[in-house]
Amino acid sequence: MNHAKSQELFIKAKELIPGGVNSPVRAFKSVGLNPPFIRKAKGCKITDVDGNEYIDYVGSWGPMILGHANDLVIEEIKKAAEEGTSFGAPTEREIELAELICEAVPSVEMVRMVSSGTEAVMSAIRLARGYTGRDKILKFEGCYHGHSDGLLVKAGSGALTTGVPDSAGVPADFARNTITASYNNSLEVEEVFKKFESELAAVIVEPVAGNMGVVPPDIEFLKFLRKLTEKYGALLIFDEVITGFRVSYSGAQGYYGINPDITVFGKIIGGGMPVGAYGGKKEIMEKISPIGPVYQAGTLSGNPVAMAAGIATLKMLRDHPEIYVELDEKASQLEKAFKRYSEKYTIPAAVNRVGSVLCSFFTEGEVRDFKSAVRSDLKIFTKYFSAMLESGIYTAPSQFEAMFLSWAHKQEDLDRTIKAIENSFSMIAETL
Repeated sequence: MNHAKSQELFIKAKELIPGGVNSPVRAFKSVGLNPPFIRKAKGCKITDVDGNEYIDYVGSWGPMILGHANDLVIEEIKKAAEEGTSFGAPTEREIELAELICEAVPSVEMVRMVSSGTEAVMSAIRLARGYTGRDKILKFEGCYHGHSDGLLVKAGSGALTTGVPDSAGVPADFARNTITASYNNSLEVEEVFKKFESELAAVIVEPVAGNMGVVPPDIEFLKFLRKLTEKYGALLIFDEVITGFRVSYSGAQGYYGINPDITVFGKIIGGGMPVGAYGGKKEIMEKISPIGPVYQAGTLSGNPVAMAAGIATLKMLRDHPEIYVELDEKASQLEKAFKRYSEKYTIPAAVNRVGSVLCSFFTEGEVRDFKSAVRSDLKIFTKYFSAMLESGIYTAPSQFEAMFLSWAHKQEDLDRTIKAIENSFSMIAETL
């Protein structure tokens, strides 16, 4: 493939934008390549500025569940844009999208719109602290909840050590109220609660971890979190930025049958536009300004164009439940292909999947937490990624991200992808 124009743009971008990108993973640093610059997308295909076309399994990192530039969604965006792109005032569309979310997700009685997942998480945690009158938060190693200061922390010397900053520019005082434990480890969580019982405002968790690759939860782990937070008077926050309306119409909480106190949404609820939201029980949500003491505001919150895209997307998903059945079957084909060629070419690979979200780790044994995920062979992943890209298959340029299927992926796209998987595994085997 020719990438001359993309390389030229990347050189120019690096003079004007830090690292040449507006979000770090886009720089392709972990795979040692220059990123293709995308010009357009339709269905499951994206096309770069050099005219190369790819079958896309990134889908703007999840929200394009209906495919890129879905005709119905684009039509609603156009209608909304013609009426004005931003008002900073209430609109009927905000109510309509809020109603769709509350009807779909049993634990959500009220919802507040924001403009990003990071903003939604930051606000949800402030709400949990304001509601409980406590300061400390428990998160899990390998779970990403956006880039707000208090959540950019890593574990200290064990689960009982409060967090230390994982980024320059984050004051230690911001991180000291964040405690980190191992995902899927109920014993560590119990120890944390025993030590900090009356200080913990909330536990925040990705019900399906999607930022250390895809790591499904042990269902008993999620049940234990629900039980323990209720026992100690802390709130349970599900970060469903990735899983909301993706693994099922009612999100991971509907998929697993566990209701949190607060849920964070993003991605799909805006149909690919910049949207986030957080919602929960009315008793909790009524603590938010202007009716409660917890302040949060945003000029672009409930943006009319984004609301229109979200309404169109959620209505399509609501009215066509067969979409989820079809997505599951499509993702199952890729899961089986990864396993089949891993065995055929004796390349160690652990494949995790929940619905239409999946990931293949190049490692021996099961991957069920951060420590097992980071055992993956990144050199093998780089070879795999490069071979897939050269075959016209666009996947996330990181071992620790997910593949996302869309309704627009047809059988011919899956067949071509499966062939590319075999070719990449065959090529890797020759180099080992």
